[in-house]
Amino acid sequence: MKSLKDIKEKLESTLSYEPWMKELEEDSRSGAIKLLNTWKNKQKKIAKELLEHQEKCLFDASYCQNSTDLIAGVDEAGRGPLAGPVVTAAVILNQNTEQLLGLNDSKQLSKKKRNELATLIKNNAVSYYIHFQSVEKIDELNIYEATKQSMTEAVLNLHESPSVVLVDAMVLPIQIKTHSIIKGDANSLAIAAASILAKTARDDYMDQLHEEYPQYLFNKHAGYGTKEHVEMIYKYGPTIHHRKTFEPIKSLLKK
Repeated sequence: MKSLKDIKEKLESTLSYEPWMKELEEDSRSGAIKLLNTWKNKQKKIAKELLEHQEKCLFDASYCQNSTDLIAGVDEAGRGPLAGPVVTAAVILNQNTEQLLGLNDSKQLSKKKRNELATLIKNNAVSYYIHFQSVEKIDELNIYEATKQSMTEAVLNLHESPSVVLVDAMVLPIQIKTHSIIKGDANSLAIAAASILAKTARDDYMDQLHEEYPQYLFNKHAGYGTKEHVEMIYKYGPTIHHRKTFEPIKSLLKK
């Protein structure tokens, strides 16, 4: 009878159900059954991720006319916060995306997983560009127009010109064929990749801003209007990084 340590090591190196596991099913030790069930759950998760990945790839491919067409995914991070820029990203992925298994809407992933994926995306990308739209532009144009302008800049600065552009719920004023996709980061691999790049870039920016203004805890809430953040704004007043056209900052500045 194998030890639990041996069973664990063998399961970790096994990718599909094998005949020897039948004996393990009948093992009287609860630890052995637990190890097997953990392995089964892991395989179910991997199978689910693989299916979702394939569906996203097929979704993107459905917008291509030729196998050589380049698809750019575009998304943003930071439209809702009271402080900091809105960040947009455009990315064209390589056709071989096996490394990006598990890539999903950035909001569904942990910060650690997002950072890991951001590195993989950059290494995989045919081309990518990240654009920061300033608070000044947001206040000047309004958040919708500022985001649209930023997304346009991200696409136009790609080193390779895409054949088609898939954008998360936005229509861009560009000459390239563009599709506005509702819940794009949940359906499209390219948009999900852009979501990750935009989110990680913005989080890094807000972490740096925290070093300059530690009392606002930008590294904790990333500029969003949490109760704690709003309390800090009332206590210390808005900084140059707060959006003057967003409430409650707009009303505070009128006083």
